Amino acid sequence: MQQSPTIILGIESSCDDTSAAIIKDGKILANIIGNQEVHKAYGGVVPELASRAHQQNIIPVVDKAIKQAGIKKKKLQQLHLPTDLD
Repeated sequence: MQQSPTIILGIESSCDDTSAAIIKDGKILANIIGNQEVHKAYGGVVPELASRAHQQNIIPVVDKAIKQAGIKKKKLQQLHLPTDLD
């Protein structure tokens, strides 16, 4: 019996980037990074604006990664998130 491939969605959203990657059996199929241009006017990252921008960016970034990887959402088997952001 053939084992199905392991397909992972990785999400990272610290500081001012919102990122999503799709990995299939250790091979990166997609790696999408959504930047936040809103901070340029302030000369640095504004935490409240970053928080709002992550909320706006996460779904489009994940959708773009899934589309670029050429997979269906129901094929995702694991979700990986950072647990230590020190």
